[in-house]
Amino acid sequence: MAGRGPRSQEGMYIAPSPPSSDPHDPFNTVQMPEPHRYYDHDDDHLDQYGRRDTYGSDGSNNDDDRYYEQGGAYDYAQPDTDSDVDVYGQKYVPSTESLGPPRMGISESSTPTFIDHNGVSVREPYPAWSSERQIPLSKEEIEDIFLDLTQKFGFQRDSMRNMFDFVMQLLDSRASRMSPNQALLTLHADYIGGQHANYRKWYFAAQLDLDDAIGQTQNPGLQRLRSQKRKTKGHKAAERQLQSALDRWRQAMNNMSQYDRMRQIALWLLLWGEAAQIRFVPECLCFIFKCADDYYRSPECQNRLDPVPEGLYLHAVVKPLYRFMRDQGYEVVDGKFVRKERDHDQIIGYDDVNQLFWYPEGIARIVLTDKTRLVDLPPAQRFMKFDRIDWNRVFFKTYYEKRSFGHLLVNFNRIWVIHISMYWFYTAYNSPTIYNGEKHAAMRWSATALGGAVATIIMIAATLAEFSYIPTTWNNTSHLTRRLVFLLITLALTAGPTFYIAIAESTSPGGSLALILGIVQFFISVVATLLFAILPSGRMFGDRVAGKSRKYLASQTFTASYPSLKPSARLASCALWFLVFGCKFTESYFFLTLSFKNPIRVMVGMQVQGCNDKYFGNALCRNQAAFTLTIMYLMDLVLFFLDTFLWWIIWNTVFSIGRSFALGLSIWTPWKDIYTRLPKRIYSKILATADMETKYKPKVLVSQIWNAIIISMYREHLLSIEHVQKLLYHQVDVGQDGRRSLRAPAFFISQSDKGFRGEFFTPGSEAERRISFFAQSLTTAVPEPLPVDAMPTFTVLTPHYSEKILLSLREIIREEDQNTRVTLLEYLKQLHPVEWDNFVKDTKILAEESQMYNGSSPFGGMDEKGQSKADDLPFYCIGFKSAAPEFTLRTRIWASLRAQTLYRTVSGMMNYSKAIKLLYRVENPEVVQLFGGNTDKLERELERMARRKFKFVVSMQRYSKFNREEQENAEFLLRAYPDLQIAYLEEEPPRKEGGDSRIFSALIDGHSEFIPETGRRRPKFRIELPGNPILGDGKSDNQNHAIIFYRGEYLQLIDANQDNYLEECLKIRNVLAEFEEYNVSSQSPYAQWGHKDFKQSPIAIVGAREYIFSENIGILGDLAAGKEQTFGTLAARSLAWIGGKLHYGHPDFLNALYMTTRGGVSKAQKGLHLNEDIYAGMNAFGRGGRIKHTEYYQCGKGRDLGFGTILNFQTKIGTGMGEQMLSREYYYLGTQLPIDRFLTFYYGHPGFHINNMLVILSVQIFIVTMVFLGTLNGQLDVCKYSSSGQFIGTTGCYNLTPAFQWIDHCIISIFLVFMIAYLPLFLQELVERGTVKAVVRLAKHFGSLSPAFEVFSTQISSHSIITNLTFGGARYIATGRGFATTRISFAILYSRFAGPSIYLGMRTLVMLLYVTLTIWTGWITYFWVSILALCVSPFLFNPHQFSAADFIIDYREFLRWMNRGNSRAHANSWIGYCRLSRTMITGYKKKRLGHPSERLSGDVPRAKWRAVIFSEVIFPLIMATLFVIAYMFVKSFPDKDGKQPASPLIRIAVVAIGPIVWNAAILLVLFMFSLFLGPMLDTPFPKFGSVMAFIGHSLGVLGMIAFFEFFWFLELWNVAHAVLGLIAIIFIQRAIHKVLISVFLSREFKHDETNRAWWTGKWYGRGLGSSAMSQPAREFIVKIIELSLWSSDFLIGHFLLFLLTPPILIPYIDRFHSTMLFWLRPSKQIRAPLYSIKQKRQRRWIVIKYGIVFILSLAIFAALIAIPLIFRQSLHVNCSICQSI
Repeated sequence: MAGRGPRSQEGMYIAPSPPSSDPHDPFNTVQMPEPHRYYDHDDDHLDQYGRRDTYGSDGSNNDDDRYYEQGGAYDYAQPDTDSDVDVYGQKYVPSTESLGPPRMGISESSTPTFIDHNGVSVREPYPAWSSERQIPLSKEEIEDIFLDLTQKFGFQRDSMRNMFDFVMQLLDSRASRMSPNQALLTLHADYIGGQHANYRKWYFAAQLDLDDAIGQTQNPGLQRLRSQKRKTKGHKAAERQLQSALDRWRQAMNNMSQYDRMRQIALWLLLWGEAAQIRFVPECLCFIFKCADDYYRSPECQNRLDPVPEGLYLHAVVKPLYRFMRDQGYEVVDGKFVRKERDHDQIIGYDDVNQLFWYPEGIARIVLTDKTRLVDLPPAQRFMKFDRIDWNRVFFKTYYEKRSFGHLLVNFNRIWVIHISMYWFYTAYNSPTIYNGEKHAAMRWSATALGGAVATIIMIAATLAEFSYIPTTWNNTSHLTRRLVFLLITLALTAGPTFYIAIAESTSPGGSLALILGIVQFFISVVATLLFAILPSGRMFGDRVAGKSRKYLASQTFTASYPSLKPSARLASCALWFLVFGCKFTESYFFLTLSFKNPIRVMVGMQVQGCNDKYFGNALCRNQAAFTLTIMYLMDLVLFFLDTFLWWIIWNTVFSIGRSFALGLSIWTPWKDIYTRLPKRIYSKILATADMETKYKPKVLVSQIWNAIIISMYREHLLSIEHVQKLLYHQVDVGQDGRRSLRAPAFFISQSDKGFRGEFFTPGSEAERRISFFAQSLTTAVPEPLPVDAMPTFTVLTPHYSEKILLSLREIIREEDQNTRVTLLEYLKQLHPVEWDNFVKDTKILAEESQMYNGSSPFGGMDEKGQSKADDLPFYCIGFKSAAPEFTLRTRIWASLRAQTLYRTVSGMMNYSKAIKLLYRVENPEVVQLFGGNTDKLERELERMARRKFKFVVSMQRYSKFNREEQENAEFLLRAYPDLQIAYLEEEPPRKEGGDSRIFSALIDGHSEFIPETGRRRPKFRIELPGNPILGDGKSDNQNHAIIFYRGEYLQLIDANQDNYLEECLKIRNVLAEFEEYNVSSQSPYAQWGHKDFKQSPIAIVGAREYIFSENIGILGDLAAGKEQTFGTLAARSLAWIGGKLHYGHPDFLNALYMTTRGGVSKAQKGLHLNEDIYAGMNAFGRGGRIKHTEYYQCGKGRDLGFGTILNFQTKIGTGMGEQMLSREYYYLGTQLPIDRFLTFYYGHPGFHINNMLVILSVQIFIVTMVFLGTLNGQLDVCKYSSSGQFIGTTGCYNLTPAFQWIDHCIISIFLVFMIAYLPLFLQELVERGTVKAVVRLAKHFGSLSPAFEVFSTQISSHSIITNLTFGGARYIATGRGFATTRISFAILYSRFAGPSIYLGMRTLVMLLYVTLTIWTGWITYFWVSILALCVSPFLFNPHQFSAADFIIDYREFLRWMNRGNSRAHANSWIGYCRLSRTMITGYKKKRLGHPSERLSGDVPRAKWRAVIFSEVIFPLIMATLFVIAYMFVKSFPDKDGKQPASPLIRIAVVAIGPIVWNAAILLVLFMFSLFLGPMLDTPFPKFGSVMAFIGHSLGVLGMIAFFEFFWFLELWNVAHAVLGLIAIIFIQRAIHKVLISVFLSREFKHDETNRAWWTGKWYGRGLGSSAMSQPAREFIVKIIELSLWSSDFLIGHFLLFLLTPPILIPYIDRFHSTMLFWLRPSKQIRAPLYSIKQKRQRRWIVIKYGIVFILSLAIFAALIAIPLIFRQSLHVNCSICQSI
């Protein structure tokens, strides 16, 4: 180390002697031959050296340039030479690493090394890898390896420096807990050759051992395919062959020199470090590594002397692949990249690219531009041919992610088999009347046995669907065809006998042969059903999961190597499912099936007498009972599904809570022990006390830890100074000789006395929660920690896009707009009153101090005695009195730490650094003694340790594009936390016109110096990327570009809305111990026997708990928190135990090496991987990584709080779930997991959402059933029974009583399914916080109407999944985030939620009205409540919805919203909303006729016709038919005068289609008007378009109302009939609209010019181009639909407003409502907004004017309904036409 300067921690070189003196220095450019440049055009060679810039060194202020004389710097102003491939002609830049001469004494902050005065460093940069330990390779030798590889392959210099630092930190981290030799060995085993190395698994999966074994003598390509055939002869032979190959591999690895191992690791890392998007395709990276490694070993590489040009690898290998991936999704339009309109099944995504490399046949497809295959070249020559590969001809889709519900069938076929077949067995046995089975036993056996046939049919459908998702290539088709044939045979066996038995029984009943046949058939089908229900479809007929054939090896390796469970856990898993299904099948049989037996018996043969229809005779109406029964069967099936989920929730909760008792996590463990024993537990569990000397008393050590925790809470203003005094350990004098001892705080001792407790912290405060969780968590079993200097290094990585970094003063103390009513600061003060008080006290002390220092008071010379209360007012209001930045900054930080900001996250995570320092100081008292009183030196030593063990990288994708404020905030972060590293993207303009701009991935930290010219910091590393890295949804790409800057062995991925606490950070060593890599065997992983020690599957992810810090913010925040609590904690606990936890939630720790060799920490295909993180979990799980969950560690996390934001979140989760259903991961898991783990996976993840869909479906089906029963009840004479069961009806009556009893059963079921959602949360609270709190929380929820919200959010999530699976487009209209105090206007809420829930709610309400009129039972009130919730929820949870003035102003806004956008474009108008919801189906036009207002729309691909035809054509038509049948049945009886009514079909047709014809007529007339008058009148009267539109719309509404009143009149004012007719009319019109939109409309323009052209009549100059002639016709159809929609929206909107009116009349309702929403006492509540006098006057005028309009419309509405009701006897008009309709 002689000529070496000291080295600071980040791997900076500080060269005291001129660099040229050290032959090993890789950063000195002199010694090397000038690299050749890599050009595309040889003609413009540049001057070899370019110009040079010199930079001074960073902190020493002397312009000492002589160190740079030899090496020039980058010069960005070079003349350009190319457009596409860029030049690397410049010399290497001395970035921060090459610092100037070492500084003497105490350096500023960037060099924490100790410097002797001769300039020799005391400290190694990588202490565990230093010469005094027997290291296999010195640091210099490793550097040489890196340099050598860089010159041979043309890697970038910065990338090489980055990867060198990376590998050294990794070795340092490992070698600190094992011998350096072992560290290198295990590292090589993890990356390249060990049992669990991905590369080794791939090498054998892709059968490259065969390729390499043959050697280069014959032609390996042909040979390879022959070997493929040869293998299939004998399974045993193939297996033996594989075994010997594995042994040969192990031997080869064992015989490698440590130098070669290091070289392989270095090569892998260098390839990985510049791979950009290729990091998402791990097996492709393996292939590149294989080629590079073969090339490096070849003589031609070794004999090459001159280095290749820098950047060769990037251009020849990475860029072509990157381009291919980018061009799959983007095309260039006018020099900008634009998303192509393709759905996932047309895009070759990362996974398809990756899977090509799994199979030898895939690798054989790789061809060069001259048509030769890459495999035909000898392995050593392949790498150099990479730039000639024609990637476009290579890749193909390996799985089609088509949008359809078929995925549910394929992936979850076992769920359908279990439920539908069991339902069939149960129901067929219990409805013998249908198939005449009461007399014929054989028939009954056989009909029941058809359940097996049902199961087989499901399997056949699934297999056929699977054919359409899998390309028919080498490895798939055979086993699918085989399965299909087998299934058809099974179908014949399970269904065939039934035909014979049916014929035999009808000719000669009671034959014994038929009976025997029936019984045999029954048992065959039971066996078949069991087989299909239990065996994964991937294992039937050609086992892809455990088969020994090498053909399936790849898919086994990468998709089905599930980690095995411990026997106890597997037992628990089987027991859980046994219990769930045991309970379910028992309960369903007795509760559902038996209660259904009687309705079936009475309704099967029921023929309705004496009904007739003009056209159909009695064919339809006679069978009304049968129709009803069919719908009832469906209903029962849906309930059968819901039951399972109910039992799963119950048993899972029981298991989870049992597990928590077993782990000792519950409040019921004797509470007082927890605090009394806390000091002992801190000593034994948190401190690494095993190998400490005992000369220090445990008490001393514990007191340091405890005091640090308390003081950190004080600093966060959680505790006041009085509390702190009581909680600290104090030194007290004992005895005379001045001896001192520590006195434990009373807190630990006084737990036994209950009355003593409230003094330590404010009850219910954050401090109490944190301390009690800390105490409680230490009661569990916690792994042993390692000493600090032996602990592994880890990194926290946070992606940041544009989240707030620090709140500005303006954001805190100014209201956003008039709707907010409260400033952020006020709101935060309400939420954290205690912390605000503590903060104010602190600030006052500070202010007084600064006053003393600054002499006279800075606040003006005020009278000393007059410092009264009034003086402190500003402190209590805004937290500062003088506007000096240091005071305002304090308030800003206080607020930022309580909102969701990046500052909160960073300061929370930086507690790791504090924790490591604290632990190091406490556990190594000798370090403290070594430095005596020199606290600075001590601090630096602690810093060094913290910096060595913990890194924090924030990936700020937009950093270089930040505006000034963001820039300042980021700078503030770096100043506050100099060790924070920021990775960002830097863009350089293209060198030549029309070229691509070059993008770099750069890294800075707080120690980076400033570049004087730009004022930005100089990056430590700056690595060029092949192009723009953000190709997907952003987050995963952001993580991927920064991942190369992580250091160490583990990663914690944190979102930018989380928090962490010191006391949790102290447990970091225990959490990292969960990876079970602390005490590694000292054997070599490659040795003959040693490799046995490395058998256990590695742990990929360790989950942790999340605490939602927004839980006390009101009902919605609490609901969001509760959801997370139950899913993130309660469910995760049991799922992780029985091996079903896939998700990495956000505080989870990842085994970085495991994840980065398997495709990164998240997946990134746009749209498909919307919830990017769960894919990482599924990926790790399928490739054999274990996933654990820890109970003793938790991070804070913020959740969105407003109604809109929570629902956006719900929508995102739902849409993401829809995308997951399409993904191949679900396909692999669903078709390959064993049954118990499959069920766990299903009910833990997709099942929840499918259950939501079924709940909503059950409500709809149920109401349809009720409508049909209502028609029967209303028209027929139903038998009546007295309470004792005596028959008291007339003869010839219809016995429907059993059906009504069945209804009660159903309602109870549905009710239970909704209510069960509260069980887990209640039990969780019960266990963690005690009975009282649990009951209170539940009561609060019900008091705040949270069930209404539950119903609503269920509908939102199921709607988002369904639309996603049908149309795609993971998009939603955002409503912004922020606090829940903002009032959103009616129109916006209506437009956001009409589609998802209000329309459905309104349709169902009308049906419910009919049900209530015909069959009333008390239970129906429950339905009224839940359906009203669907319509009214958005408004119920809108703050200040019920303040009268705002309500009327809302009404005005609603009317204006309905009418806007017809003469001028308007962003927020009804017409815009209407078009947006339509384009999902029609899509947009491709041609862009350059127009400004196109930005409104996302790029939504047009939905496929297959998807549309079901949801938009067939389904609405079926519904319309159903209700028409119901209406016709009601009208098929003679009326009270005995007249047979005229044909109901004609009547319904006239009234349904009438309004549409009326609309068309109005529009034609208006069109003529506007066409002739428009061009003249539009200019003088700009409102002309609006007037025309207003006339049209008004007439439309009038027409609609008139037709309804006319219809009611035709029904002779009978309410029930009118309502039923109305239902039929609504569904017919809906069907007509949907069919028109989906069948007849062409694509939409992106601008709404056509709409304005229609009303104003100006069709020219609208940018319509040639379509100006065809558009009016299209617009005519559109306008017909739009008029009907407008009228219905107008009426629905009014109806909703009328519904919301009654509460307004209650006095003080606004107060009550706010209390309900925010859980704040009325006294604490937020004041009303202050208006200026002018505003007040304006508002008063609006309220008066529109109030009158509103009351008028209410009166008209009431009149239209009330007048006919009151005067129904006298209102009769004779008209002959009316009689005939």
